[in-house]
Amino acid sequence: MAFIKTDFPGLIIIEPTVFKDSRGYFFESYNENSFLAEGINIKFVQDNQSKSSFGVIRGLHYQLAPYAQTKLIRVLSGTILDVVVDIRKDSPMYGRSFSLELSAENNKQLLIPKGFAHGFSVLSETAEVIYKCDAFYHKESEAGISYNDAVLQIDWKIPADKAIISDKDQQHPSVLNCKNNFVFEQ
Repeated sequence: MAFIKTDFPGLIIIEPTVFKDSRGYFFESYNENSFLAEGINIKFVQDNQSKSSFGVIRGLHYQLAPYAQTKLIRVLSGTILDVVVDIRKDSPMYGRSFSLELSAENNKQLLIPKGFAHGFSVLSETAEVIYKCDAFYHKESEAGISYNDAVLQIDWKIPADKAIISDKDQQHPSVLNCKNNFVFEQ
């Protein structure tokens, strides 16, 4: 299992070692000892799964502290563009976005620390996404950033006329005006 650091402190791409043969493949999608060896000590308490069709854009979502969640994202089927925005005040990457294609074929995962807004767009006909969280869902602490924020200028790789966005996700504010109580910690 390879752990690849990004320019965003704490945001890590994980590439599992995949064993393939004539029967198919096998890989460990999560191994606590491998994470601990990398200095990552997270207790996951909840798994979430979604299925979406082409053009769906979900996000950008997060929960405010003290209910913030670290997430480990992976794709079971299809392909998504996974997008995060660093909203940790004093972070060297504050207010900047990062995106990565995650698919059932590339088996890559993204470890997203607390203090990031998260979303994804579905690039394949359908996609199933599963992610681990280190804190439980807490409705009262939900917050978000507009998926089409002019400040962020995120390219979701979906034509505007094919984008499918929930009413709720169309109401989120700009990154400049979002609810935010995160502070970057080294």
